Amino acid sequence: MMNCKQATRLLSDAQERPLSWSERLAVKLHISMCSGCRNFASQMPSLRQIARAYAKSTVGEAESASDNPPADTPPKPPSDKRS
Repeated sequence: MMNCKQATRLLSDAQERPLSWSERLAVKLHISMCSGCRNFASQMPSLRQIARAYAKSTVGEAESASDNPPADTPPKPPSDKRS
């Protein structure tokens, strides 16, 4: 019998790769009896969508931040080279 840790791992893996027939069967059997994992399985598509949207927004922010330094960054002092 599969435990919750194994089931949630396979549910997460299923987002990245197709599960084997035996893995799908074991997950279906487990979530038919476990409301916590059933809830997790129903929330996986939303979690994935939110994570992808967040990743896209942080990449965009990082690209624009590299073009412009933050407003609260103090200016660099002039170099004090005496020749």
